[in-house]
Amino acid sequence: MARWEAEAVAAAMRGRLGKPVVVFEAIGSTNDEAKRLAEAGAAEGTLVLAETQTAGRGRGGRRWLSPPGTGLALSLVLRPRLAAAQAARLTMLAGVAGAEAIEAATGARAALKWPNDILLGGRKAGGILVECGLAGERLEYAVTGVGLNVSAAPPAEAVEVPAAAVAEAAGRPVDRLELLTALVGALERWYARVGDGAALREAWARRLAWLGEQVTAHTAEGELAGVAEGVDEDGALLLRLASGERRRLWAADVRLRPGHRDATGEEMSDVR
Repeated sequence: MARWEAEAVAAAMRGRLGKPVVVFEAIGSTNDEAKRLAEAGAAEGTLVLAETQTAGRGRGGRRWLSPPGTGLALSLVLRPRLAAAQAARLTMLAGVAGAEAIEAATGARAALKWPNDILLGGRKAGGILVECGLAGERLEYAVTGVGLNVSAAPPAEAVEVPAAAVAEAAGRPVDRLELLTALVGALERWYARVGDGAALREAWARRLAWLGEQVTAHTAEGELAGVAEGVDEDGALLLRLASGERRRLWAADVRLRPGHRDATGEEMSDVR
């Protein structure tokens, strides 16, 4: 699809999620618009799409570049029956769904970097940003934002980490509507199982890069070094320090320590 058309996108959606569709030529952030709609009572499944974002962002306020017509920039309104403490499950399921959609389109294996990056060949092809509204200790809504580089990756000088494009891995042009349909379908399949934390964790952990490797985690309290032992059912990283203590991390910038290799076998020295 050359440009997004709301009617064509809605017609391609086969399940409960992905309708209604709201399309923008340009917008600051699809997540911001989806949050506004959610707070106004938008139905679960509402999909916000944009050709380009002028203020796209990732975790920690980092910018997400989305040149017009080259990628997917979308946000989905969900209303999960989850406790606020389980919100990270939505990042997990979006990561698994994104990897599955890319693999369906390219045949290339996609890996995940904790907590919210999608990797192709050790480079970042996509990112996830989940933002929630609370009703007491429960989630009132969860906006799940996904950005994927489809036909082109941002140039190295414009991004903080090496980037990859889905079409590059496929070795051919990739239809954005086909990829979007695969992504929303995978999101719906995993969303139906969001209450099964063990199954979701298993699927997520199978794709996680750097498990069992020496990493450095930069947290709000300081830098921690250790082995990334695993993840738990609610999305926390389990880090084993040299002292033997195991830390449960919810938020951190994790880097593979120099000389180690990621899940693709490529040596990584400073990827965040």
